[in-house]
Amino acid sequence: MRVQVARPAEHAAIVELPYRSSLESWNMPNVHRVSGLHRHVVKLVEFDDVSYVVKELPDELALREYRLLREISDAGLPTAEMVAVVTGRSGGEGMIVTRHLDYSVPYRSLLMGRGLKIPYLGDRLLDALVVLLVRIHLAGFYWGDCSLSNTLFRRDAGALQAYIIDVETAEHHDQLTSGQRELDLMIATDNVAGGLLDLQAAGRLADGIDPIEVALAIRDRYEALWAEITSESTAAIGDVVPMQRRLERLHDLGFDVEEMEVVTNADDITVNFIPKVVEHGHHTDRLRSLTGLTAGDNQARRMLQDIQSYSARLLAETGSQVPFNVAAVRWLDRVFEPVMAAIPTEMFDRLEPAEIFHQLLEHRWYMTEKAGTELPMAAVLADYLQVLADAPAERRQFDDPLTNGLDATGEIVIPNNDETDTVQTYE
Repeated sequence: MRVQVARPAEHAAIVELPYRSSLESWNMPNVHRVSGLHRHVVKLVEFDDVSYVVKELPDELALREYRLLREISDAGLPTAEMVAVVTGRSGGEGMIVTRHLDYSVPYRSLLMGRGLKIPYLGDRLLDALVVLLVRIHLAGFYWGDCSLSNTLFRRDAGALQAYIIDVETAEHHDQLTSGQRELDLMIATDNVAGGLLDLQAAGRLADGIDPIEVALAIRDRYEALWAEITSESTAAIGDVVPMQRRLERLHDLGFDVEEMEVVTNADDITVNFIPKVVEHGHHTDRLRSLTGLTAGDNQARRMLQDIQSYSARLLAETGSQVPFNVAAVRWLDRVFEPVMAAIPTEMFDRLEPAEIFHQLLEHRWYMTEKAGTELPMAAVLADYLQVLADAPAERRQFDDPLTNGLDATGEIVIPNNDETDTVQTYE
């Protein structure tokens, strides 16, 4: 038996796991089944400060997934951190170990409309999947099995961010052909439709989501985003407005631009220009450089807006303009950290700090609109915590057959009651 561990100093806890035993037989108190549908045996192993997901699959597939997930991570794409691969076990079944993606939610949990509800959920989920597909294609990865089951989602300030977690069929090329991208789109459309129809048949799909409409929209949204990122545009010589607007649209989508290629046309009147997009995460990178905080791109954009508002308040109070990087440090010290310190520790099992802060800002807006006057943050926080207290824990989710709409055998269960959940909506 052979165990390969990436960055072993960071993952010493996994060394003692009983790799010689079948994963199905692991019954330690800290071992749980993972929510969702899986073609292989998958379990979550909890330790004090970190958890891991272990999947059992043939040696050849295990080595392939270990290599590809590491390449995807090295390319800066959203995925689970690959920790170890185990091969040479009796029976030819290997294992891969990834770090559990805290606060990630399987699509089945999201689309049943439980917990803190995301508005326009079908659109948000579709947008997240399309952005992920475009990003991996730009990096030269063909997925081959794009589906909701092979994706995890994290809340991102009223939106979702998708993470690729299953790449058994993936390939890495210098650049994808149009045919490879087209095939990936066809597979994605079929798989998404199938996943949503399964939920609908089980009576577990939230209202307002049409499985076929959502699946068929993948192509249009993908092509629109691909064109925004890669297409060539034309402008009059000396007119920089179209270029600025293109950059602004890309920044709004979360993509940064390394350079702009501009070529003068033969008519000596117009130029063609095309941006060189480097990666998604423009706002995330800026927030991290200013404050050291890590957040999703939409969360980061929301927090940067709050820093901008705080900077304006400093100007009004002092009469002098404070540099934005200085305002960011003061905001971190006087606004963000005190709010986080006032939240009970157990509440962080429900949502990550960046998402809590975003929802708190939204809650303050709702309360201010209702009261007709600005309210102190302490009062807003006390009211919001009552909402958060009723939300399910999302940091780690274990298998619950009823929650997944399945019985213990994996068969779809159609409920015979009209049970509904109370939800609070945050844009």
